[in-house]
Amino acid sequence: MKGRDESFEILRQKVKTKNLIKHMLAVEAIMKGLAEKFGEDKEIWGLAGLMHDIDIDEYGKDPTKHGKIGAEWLKEMGYEEHIVNAVLAHAGHKIPENRLEISLFASDPLSGLIISAALIHPSKKLSSIDTNFVINRFGEKRFAAGARREDIKRCEDIGLSLEEFITIALNSMKGISDELGL
Repeated sequence: MKGRDESFEILRQKVKTKNLIKHMLAVEAIMKGLAEKFGEDKEIWGLAGLMHDIDIDEYGKDPTKHGKIGAEWLKEMGYEEHIVNAVLAHAGHKIPENRLEISLFASDPLSGLIISAALIHPSKKLSSIDTNFVINRFGEKRFAAGARREDIKRCEDIGLSLEEFITIALNSMKGISDELGL
């Protein structure tokens, strides 16, 4: 299995947009937080989060290819099958079936909602927002409209309430706020 440092270097070669890399770092942090909550392997879960959008620069505008191509690349590079399957599931190429796949599927849009919530706060810092602030934004359908609420709510399929999921995600992202510039 490839380690985190090697994976990050691969990612930086494939993805040139800084905000997209920050998004993947945010999802990595959330996935590690969830792995800790569930007693899962933080490295594997983190890699799934970090690498989930590896093909975004080339295929992000094509939903028939985004995720599918990334999964193929990861498979060719020797990533574990459950990471490859999680990448396929996050992009809708397979139904998310297990805790890892559902976690990535739900964490991807939640990271965007949390970042958007932080950016509308006067401080523009994660440290200035809390779970209730994010939940209030969650209820505003026009706010961060691309953050699919129904996908985020899949957290219930892995035994987490929306509030608990947001708390884990927000705390995980606060842990890397310097890297995220938030």
